[in-house]
Amino acid sequence: MKVLMIAPQPFFEPRGAPFCVYQHIQALTELGVDVDLITYPIGKQVHLPGLHIYRTPELPGMHEVKPGPSLKKIPLDIAVFLTAFWHLCWKKYRYIVAHEEGAFIGIVLSTIFKCKLLYYMHCNMAELISDNPVIYRFAEMIQKFMVRHADAVVAFYPELAKTAQQMAPHTPIYTILPPAVDEGLPPAPEEEVARLRQKLGLEGHQVLLYTGTLENYQGIDILLQSANIARSEFPDVRYLIVGGKPHQVEHFRTIAQKLHIDDIVHFTGQRPLEEMPCYMALATILLSPRNKANHVPLKLYTYLHSGKPILATNILSHTQILNNEIAMLVPPDAENLARGTLMLLRHPQQALTMAERGLQFARVHYSWNAFVRHCQEVYHDFAPNFTPAVLYDKFSNNEVGDEEDISSSPLH
Repeated sequence: MKVLMIAPQPFFEPRGAPFCVYQHIQALTELGVDVDLITYPIGKQVHLPGLHIYRTPELPGMHEVKPGPSLKKIPLDIAVFLTAFWHLCWKKYRYIVAHEEGAFIGIVLSTIFKCKLLYYMHCNMAELISDNPVIYRFAEMIQKFMVRHADAVVAFYPELAKTAQQMAPHTPIYTILPPAVDEGLPPAPEEEVARLRQKLGLEGHQVLLYTGTLENYQGIDILLQSANIARSEFPDVRYLIVGGKPHQVEHFRTIAQKLHIDDIVHFTGQRPLEEMPCYMALATILLSPRNKANHVPLKLYTYLHSGKPILATNILSHTQILNNEIAMLVPPDAENLARGTLMLLRHPQQALTMAERGLQFARVHYSWNAFVRHCQEVYHDFAPNFTPAVLYDKFSNNEVGDEEDISSSPLH
């Protein structure tokens, strides 16, 4: 079985949407599906058996694309449409699968070439695009059009599935939650963790770790504002912030200096995925101070698999995956972030018990095998001629006839 996949984004870059695309491609190729991917001319080359990447021509001045909607993506998306159209003219495809706004392209092409369309819905586009009510309504109209004209939809988090079903009550809607992006990486060697701790000057300190992008909705500003309150009781705390583009790092470093906490906050910028086990091993507490948005951050799955205590804000982005049994959830402001930090530091044994519950929950619900099994079930419904190369048992986390877990690491 072969599919044409449309992914209008940089591929590959170490951030949420490209990670999701990678995971779904890896699952499909593991199940024996050949994937012809149409994507931007931006991003790191990756290699998987059964994956063929076809990039659009390079456009002047288009060297990077930030997360979320932007006018810059319009000429790139036109190039994606033309490239996909050309491939459909000279290759026979029965199925198109499209990510994000690529579903709009997919609807046009599937109508012309009589293909079935599966829409991978990463988020509700209307919620991200603008606070302006006129633009919001227009974006909402486009979002409904994509959901209603797809043959089936895969939603990336539970609340999104509810939204999609309300938009299109008669369209098959599936929810597939991802595994941790670093699940297949080996544990960090103790000597490497010790070396990194020494390099960052964290010896003898309790480390509060944040990983991810530094976009405004991530709540880094309120996290920094909470730091002095936490330090007043625990002078040995250190904040380690891993991720962000250079200009974002400089922006928040300036804020840290104004708050007089630059001596306890360390910014690393973006780091390779392969280094993440070392950073996770340094952590006393893992942080997700996000202050808005409904989409679930991928870091939560990695956090849960780490076995470390999690402090997160009590917003829908987090509560679709987390609850008070497996994480400390607090209102999204500096005072409550500080309060949650102090509670976890004061009661380390209770914090570790909570973390262990989170780890066990993640092993059952967010493993690689569970992810591939759900993908298999979706394609069994979507494509009648689909026969998986490897059969995953519907009632367990293991392949039929094989009790050994498989590697799930993107870029392994």
